[in-house]
Amino acid sequence: MPRSSAPMAVSESRFSHRLEVLQQLAQEVMAYAGKQGASACEVDVSVGFGQSVTVRCGEAETIEYNRDKGISVSVYLGQRKGQASTSDFSSTAWRETVDAALNIARFTAADPCAGLPDLELLAIDTGSLPDLDLYHPWLLSVEAAVELAQRCEQAAFAVSPKISNSEGATVSIQEGQFISANSLGFMGGYPSSRHYLSCSVIAGRNENMQRDDWYSTARNPSAIGSPESIGEIAARRAVSRLAARKIKTCRVPVVFEAPLASSLIGNFVHAVSGGSLYRKTSFLVDSLGKRVFSKKVQISERPHLPGGLASGYFDSDGVATHDREVLVDGRLQGYFLSAYSARKLGMQSTGNAGGCHNLIVRPGKRDLQGLLRKMGRGLLVTELLGQGVNYVTGDYSRGAAGYWIEGGKIVYPVEGITIAGNLRDIFRNLAAVGNDVLVRGSKQVGSLLIEEMKVAGD
Repeated sequence: MPRSSAPMAVSESRFSHRLEVLQQLAQEVMAYAGKQGASACEVDVSVGFGQSVTVRCGEAETIEYNRDKGISVSVYLGQRKGQASTSDFSSTAWRETVDAALNIARFTAADPCAGLPDLELLAIDTGSLPDLDLYHPWLLSVEAAVELAQRCEQAAFAVSPKISNSEGATVSIQEGQFISANSLGFMGGYPSSRHYLSCSVIAGRNENMQRDDWYSTARNPSAIGSPESIGEIAARRAVSRLAARKIKTCRVPVVFEAPLASSLIGNFVHAVSGGSLYRKTSFLVDSLGKRVFSKKVQISERPHLPGGLASGYFDSDGVATHDREVLVDGRLQGYFLSAYSARKLGMQSTGNAGGCHNLIVRPGKRDLQGLLRKMGRGLLVTELLGQGVNYVTGDYSRGAAGYWIEGGKIVYPVEGITIAGNLRDIFRNLAAVGNDVLVRGSKQVGSLLIEEMKVAGD
């Protein structure tokens, strides 16, 4: 019997299957795979459900409820891998799924890098670690959810008569639990939750209309912002964008507002992740130990933050996660590697199969207003459009909207522009990190001031 790896929280009756049932199922799948000739096996078993309610103009527009479950199996015949999945938990179905994975493996070419992670890297002895506090059920009836969304939308309409329409306020509940296991003795899993409240509204009429939104997300519903505050922020953002104009093409400093700053950090993570590196499709190939950001930038990875949106004791390979420094004074200290990509690069897994875990960009001393004062004249970007990022060269070009800044203050809204540069230069020319840190996913970062970018307008 595989040894337990992570704290097994008590399974709630809210789930269709208890955690112990998922454990037993994982064990049976692995045992059957071994009997059928698999040299190694890994399996993920999960169940979950969600409830989403959207209110538009005071009326419930959509009410959605979902229940999900699944088994994903990877089997190995030496260094040949096959993968298959099913949403049916019956013994007939999962046996057929294992058989299908084995058939795929038989016709797959051997890959010298394929296989389970090294035993010593697996998160097998984490039972003594504290609970990560990832599961908070939200016992919210549909009626209560509708009322919450209505309060959010009403608060938005109350901000200004210029709020002319709504794209809706949404309350979403997502809860699930899983077991991940492999034939080397790893087995871990836990329940988790993720809830959010959002509002999107339209300001103005006819030709002069602008939309904007705001949302708050957390594992614990008590950590979500009040519906009134979310509605109010969404409305104020929409109204402030009215009478937006274009500007002349120029080269100026640019501030990425905190909600967008995480996308720049995401560009960096993609460029130093295993798949991009071993395929040599990244402008940051062979950058380990080199300065890739301004000296002012420090980035830490903290996988074990209680209640963190990207916390976990192990990655999707079962490899144990650890606190580490990713950037120190702008120098790259480590890549983001899975077991497979690490082997391709002749390195060791960093516990990042499935992505990064709570990346924290150390904040500076200035808030957003302080960054604007430091910038003096330039562009504050609050919306990005399109996908114009070339990771091979680092070239960056995105449609944008925001505000023109003079004397450190907003003077008018801007739209219909493009911001462009090269990520290598953008990272190195990062002049300041704001302390207006926003936590919305796997990254925690404040607004970012870039010394110079090209802004294309009229």
